[in-house]
Amino acid sequence: MDTGILTIFLPLALAIVMAGLGLELTVQDFLRVRKHPKAVLIALFSQLVILVGVAFIICKILNLSPYLAVGLVLLAASPGGATANLFSYLYKGDVALNITLTAINAIIAAVTLPLIVNFAITHFIQDSTQIGLQFSKILQVFAIILIPVALGMFVRYKFPNVATKLEKPVRIFAVVFLVLIIVGAVLSERANIMNYLAQIGLATALFCIASLSVGYFLPRFFGVPSFQARACAFEIGIHNSTLAMAIAITIMNSSEIAMPAAVYSIFMYIFAAIFGMLLNRFAPLDHPAELTQNHSQIN
Repeated sequence: MDTGILTIFLPLALAIVMAGLGLELTVQDFLRVRKHPKAVLIALFSQLVILVGVAFIICKILNLSPYLAVGLVLLAASPGGATANLFSYLYKGDVALNITLTAINAIIAAVTLPLIVNFAITHFIQDSTQIGLQFSKILQVFAIILIPVALGMFVRYKFPNVATKLEKPVRIFAVVFLVLIIVGAVLSERANIMNYLAQIGLATALFCIASLSVGYFLPRFFGVPSFQARACAFEIGIHNSTLAMAIAITIMNSSEIAMPAAVYSIFMYIFAAIFGMLLNRFAPLDHPAELTQNHSQIN
C-alpha cells in the first residue's frame, strides 16, 4: 500500500471523516464536562491508562509479533469512534456525554497517541528508528486529527444549515471509507491474512470485550449512573479504527500494524450490539426520567 496515490488519498479521506466529526461538535460540548466531571474523568482514565495497559498485557500473554503488538496499542490509544453516539442512543445511554467525550478525546488523542505509540514501538520493536513517530510525523498526526475537526466545528458555527446538510453524506462517506481501507489493508497482506487472523483475532476480541466491560463497570463502581456508564462503555469500546489504520498505513507505512484495527472493525459493532442488548436485559436504568430529558435535548 506504499504508493503515491494512497499516501495522498488516505490522509485526505481521513480529513473528511474527521471534519465530519467536527460538524457535529460545538464549543458547548467541551464546556459540558463541568456538569458531569466524574463520568468524564473516569472515562478518560479508562481510555488512556487502563485500556492501554490491557493492550500491553494482551500482547504479552498472547506473544504477539512486534508489529501486531504496536498495532493493538495504536488501536487502544485511538479515540472513540463517531458511531459510539449511535450505539449510545440505541441502548439508552447519555448521548450528550458521548458527544462531550468525543470532543475531548479528539483533542487529547492528538497529544497522547504519538507518545503511547512511540513507547510501544520502543518496547516491542528492536530497530525503532525507521518506524517511530518522529517530530515531523507527530505533527502529521496532530494535523490530521485537530485541523479537520476545527474546520468542521467552524462550519457548524458559521453555517449551521450547511453543517446539517453535510452530516449524512459525510457519515456515509465515513462508512464507505472504513470498508475500503479494511479491504485495502487485507488485500495488501493477503498472503499473510490467515496467519494474522490466527494471531490477532483472539487478541482483538479480548480487547473489544475488555473495552466495553471496563467502560461500563468502572464508572458504575464509582457511582456513575447507569445511563452515563453506558455512554462511557460505547465511547471506550468503539475505537476510531479508521484513524488507527490510516496512521499505520500512511504515517507509519505498515499494513501489518493496521491489521489489529482492521480485524477490530469487524468485531466491535457485533460485540457492541450484543453488549447493549445484555445491558438492556440485565442492567436497568437508574435515572430513566433524566435520560428521556437528555434524549429530547439532543434531538
